[in-house]
Amino acid sequence: MKLQRKNRRALALGAIAVSGALALTACGSDDTGTSADASGSTAANSSIKCDDAKGQLLADGSSAQKNAIDAWVKQFTAACSGVQINYKGGGSGAGVTAFTQGQVAFAGSDSALKPEEVTASKSVCSGGQGIDLPMVGGPIAVGFNVPGVDKLVLNAETLAKIFDSKITNWNDKAIKALNPDATLPDLKIQAFHRSDESGTTDNFTKYLIAASPANWKYEGGKAWQAKGGQSAAGSSGVAQQVKQTSGAISYMELSYAKDGIVPVTIDTGASAPVEATVENATKAIAAAQVVGTGKDLSLKLDYATKADGAYPITLVTYEIVCDKGNKADSLPATKAFLRYIASEDGQGVLADAGYAPIPDDIIAKVRTTIEGLS
Repeated sequence: MKLQRKNRRALALGAIAVSGALALTACGSDDTGTSADASGSTAANSSIKCDDAKGQLLADGSSAQKNAIDAWVKQFTAACSGVQINYKGGGSGAGVTAFTQGQVAFAGSDSALKPEEVTASKSVCSGGQGIDLPMVGGPIAVGFNVPGVDKLVLNAETLAKIFDSKITNWNDKAIKALNPDATLPDLKIQAFHRSDESGTTDNFTKYLIAASPANWKYEGGKAWQAKGGQSAAGSSGVAQQVKQTSGAISYMELSYAKDGIVPVTIDTGASAPVEATVENATKAIAAAQVVGTGKDLSLKLDYATKADGAYPITLVTYEIVCDKGNKADSLPATKAFLRYIASEDGQGVLADAGYAPIPDDIIAKVRTTIEGLS
């Protein structure tokens, strides 16, 4: 894939963007995981190589890649009618747990495996271990619902204080200073966070830790740690609460920030505040460094970036799979599906749907690694 070309396509579409999980049960629509026509025709996408893929592929994890996975599953199962993909989008924490317990062929997570999780994976990856394959990128929007306010600028300091219950009203002087032209109401802030373990929480709090360490003293991780606020399960849950609650604010993948939810523009210290768009997230992700060793391709993002036009609150969703020791009955389908989503056509789906594609040099390594899975 030519990243510049995809970025232009993404920019033309605007920010429709990031969310979800692979698609069939609790979080998704029923039609995305059913097999397509019985003939096995690849007319839907002739570039998809089904090879020996067949049977049911079980997976679980991130709710940050749902819209992309929905599109991928539809394309893949239309071409490879012998495969049914069943992804329960229970969140990154649930996905990693299911993977290390040997319950799924692969998992989606918005955070790379921790050392103890890699160790646990060795018991289910015979002769190998779990590895991180970056596949989906995009911005985490901070969505708000404040009557009479259709544009809002916040920075890391004010966000940290809002989500730590230190700023509790929308007409607070710190918010006024960043929004001198806005008519901010005397309205209580209703801050929502994820109740489930979530890579979105992990990435959002990594941003707060990196960009405002003096105001966010928590360790971070998939589980929410700050006191106060209200909670809801999944990206769809917090989005629904913001949508229906006057004065609400929460963090979510960009594609959930719609229907009455407006994304915050972030003052990073750059020459101008940065909007939550796919193009701006791509600028941040393009500067990521591969820090994984061996076949692991986990990335390090710069959450404290001050580069012009780089949106700092980004995430990369990994597909987690055994490098060796995959189960023989699911390996062909796993490789075929991962091969497709990492392909130029698969990554093109991300651009078309408003996600941030993985940069060329990184996705090339992902493709090589997938071919070596055993």
